[in-house]
Amino acid sequence: MKNIIPKMKQTWRWYGPDDPVSLDDIKQAGATGIVNALHQIPNGKIWSVSEIIKRKEIIENSGLTWDVVESLPVHENIKTKSGNFSKLIDNYKKSMSNLASCGIKVICYNFMPVLDWTRTNLNMKFKDGSYALEFNYDALRAFDLFMLKREKANEDYSKSEIEDARNYFNSLSKQEKDDIRDNVIKGLPGSEEGYSMDSFKEILKNYDTIDSNQLKKNLVYFLKSIIGHAKSIGVLMCIHPDDPPFSLLGLPRVVSNKEDYEYIFEQVPQENNGITFCTGSLGVIPENNLGEIFDRFSNRVHFIHLRSIKRDHKGNFYEANHLEGDVDMYKIISKIINEQKRRFLNKRKDFSIPMRPDHGHQMLDDLRKKIVNPGYSAIGRLRGLAEIRGLEYGIIKNK
Repeated sequence: MKNIIPKMKQTWRWYGPDDPVSLDDIKQAGATGIVNALHQIPNGKIWSVSEIIKRKEIIENSGLTWDVVESLPVHENIKTKSGNFSKLIDNYKKSMSNLASCGIKVICYNFMPVLDWTRTNLNMKFKDGSYALEFNYDALRAFDLFMLKREKANEDYSKSEIEDARNYFNSLSKQEKDDIRDNVIKGLPGSEEGYSMDSFKEILKNYDTIDSNQLKKNLVYFLKSIIGHAKSIGVLMCIHPDDPPFSLLGLPRVVSNKEDYEYIFEQVPQENNGITFCTGSLGVIPENNLGEIFDRFSNRVHFIHLRSIKRDHKGNFYEANHLEGDVDMYKIISKIINEQKRRFLNKRKDFSIPMRPDHGHQMLDDLRKKIVNPGYSAIGRLRGLAEIRGLEYGIIKNK
């Protein structure tokens, strides 16, 4: 038994029947499990057993399993602790129960205000001719200052940052300005909300009196409301870090570093209160020691996103190939393998942690397709999964 080293559970994010990447494509890529959500159900509404079973049967009829929910979205009223937030938390718990009754017991979610993950360029030309996702801080500031014209935006930036943003804005064509606007407010794949400029300005006002300390308290209130229930039904909740892990457009961030995690777990210590360990999101901040964060919270890692980024000293970054960039993938996967072996020897049922290759370059035949979800093309993720699988195999064989 001591020589048995469990492998990660290989999963793939699928956006449902309308996803241009089919379940048959995913099987050919080598994944065995699916990460999925019922995106057609509005935020705050209950996921019924019938809808869950309908989606589960589609997945299982293709010879795959539905292993992780990503995401069961948290309504804005819960984040701001306003309006009918108590009713919405009750609905959330009912959705959790319905998922558990259908055998789906790993739920990924985030607590990012208003926006989900954010990129300013979806088609950055990479050196090999593929397209990568990029976050450019001058583009974000240009949007904030000169397109959105957010009140008090000037107070968030230095004079030199404002001048750089102005020069950047003046260099853009109308199409480039439109693209940045759409990338920020209309939502990227997996985002649950999209906005017009007017509605976006209005919803930002909800956070005028909510700073990071208050948002942390609201998160803890939410967790204290659901984690006891999660434990009773055998559900593992795993919060995704902020992406990117720093304030955007004046919005607070509360899941960005080791200190944020420590606060959350001190307040709500049950192991069902866990994390989605995303190497890309956490890796954007140079001060985040990914190995140290994993070691500190390894017993709470219920789901893993593996990707790499290449960052500079100004907050800009782009999605690198999985074994390149600033993330030491060898080090991280070695730690994951050790944690899985520890769990196996301790007879934990969750010894094989579900992971998915996260984001991928648009390349090869995907460059010619008319419909491609940015970051979620087939071939870029296939390359990522193959590289991760090979790295894992080599590490295990070397033990």
